[in-house]
Amino acid sequence: MPILLLGGWVLYSVLKLRLGGIDSGSRPKDFRENFVAGKPLTAATRNIRVSRASRISGFLVLSSTIAATLALSAFIPRHAAAANSAPPVAPKQVIIDTDPGTDDALAILLALNSPELNVRAITVVPGNVTAQLGLENALKLVSLAKRCDIPVAAGAQHPLFQKLITAEFWHGANGMANVEMPPTQCTVDNRWAPDVIIQTIHAAPHEITLVPIGPLTNIALAVLKDPTIVPLVKEVVIMGGSISGGNVNAVAEANIYGDPEAAQIVFQAGWRLTMVGSDVGERTPFTGKQVEELSKTHGPENDFVTSVLTYLVALSKKYGVDGTAMYDPLAVGAVIDPEVVETKPMQVSVETRGDFTRGETVANRRNAVERNVPHDGRLWIEALDEVKPNVQVAVGSNAERFSRLFISRIQGK
Repeated sequence: MPILLLGGWVLYSVLKLRLGGIDSGSRPKDFRENFVAGKPLTAATRNIRVSRASRISGFLVLSSTIAATLALSAFIPRHAAAANSAPPVAPKQVIIDTDPGTDDALAILLALNSPELNVRAITVVPGNVTAQLGLENALKLVSLAKRCDIPVAAGAQHPLFQKLITAEFWHGANGMANVEMPPTQCTVDNRWAPDVIIQTIHAAPHEITLVPIGPLTNIALAVLKDPTIVPLVKEVVIMGGSISGGNVNAVAEANIYGDPEAAQIVFQAGWRLTMVGSDVGERTPFTGKQVEELSKTHGPENDFVTSVLTYLVALSKKYGVDGTAMYDPLAVGAVIDPEVVETKPMQVSVETRGDFTRGETVANRRNAVERNVPHDGRLWIEALDEVKPNVQVAVGSNAERFSRLFISRIQGK
């Protein structure tokens, strides 16, 4: 804009000179265009005698100035825009491994409505519901979102060693808060879920983010079948675990408790892993007020999500909690926008044997252990040894930022 105003001022001066408009005793007018930083430009007042020769000379000089000014005014905005415009960010390539599940449904629909993510596959694991019901629910969800292009595959039918524990108590008889969904228009991918995971990773090395939001059985089976996928995965962001008490018992979170041996395999695999635990999910509640806000807009997905959240908020209230914990959606939200969670590096192992602690994610907050050596019939602390963190553990969340993200992606869909 300043260059264009300068060009206008120059053009005005040229016309005055060319037409002989500035003569003895005349004064140039004040200019009040926003020339520099919005400040008026005031011309000096003086008498100017301009001969015909000087007018012609001035005209030639100023004509050249006009040409240069117009060239600059055409070039600089384009150049500045090119310099300041950021290149488009490619969406993250993700595989969602899920046991749908009410909060799984919310997480899947959040992912499918977020341009930051390209969901390459949805793989189903038993957990909240049986493997068969989970598969049916996953197919209905992608159908509701009109995304039958996404492969949906069944995997494990039970945990690696223990009996399956399902949670219809929390998720409703159909796993979807007893909300009836339209029949699916999508078809199942006949490949085994761990094979889908392996094949997708090899087809896009260093690009795939795994987002397991159920027990880790399918992920562990994929690692056991083909350990070469570990260095080829970009990152793993799980919903599971807790470093400050569980939601199944005193110490264990449901997804880890559902298959502790699988979880230990995944935690110790050696890839980049972020744990978004139940403790942080519980500090990121979705309240009745927010459900009311979402209910003001409509669409098939919007209305389904509102119904599920209404069920969950009422269930939480029954047990004395204001709002429903956004467990699985928060993990997906952390993939979309890492700023919704705060993480710290820790060494984490999964307890697989304790009578009271099976399924606990045991986090070393200091990343150090004491070194004990025999000394006079006892053990003597000799030093403090560092241990290498293997997990980025979510220790906090920006609940307002996340709820804004979630509502904005679901409204009107």
